[in-house]
Amino acid sequence: MESAARPTFQPAGAGMLLASATALSIGVGALVGWAVGSVGLGALGGAVAGIPIGVLAVYRRYRDALS
Repeated sequence: MESAARPTFQPAGAGMLLASATALSIGVGALVGWAVGSVGLGALGGAVAGIPIGVLAVYRRYRDALS
């Protein structure tokens, strides 16, 4: 009987996922800020929201490898 292989944690993949989720959030925030008149504040809001979004994305992707 074969045991199921445990998924491995890939630090480079996790870093890219964190960076891309954060960058996407900053971009969306900048677009929203542009629509209401302040691109800089929108990008800042996207960055503030992007960090926890990125951490959540990494956790959801690698939760089996982390447990």
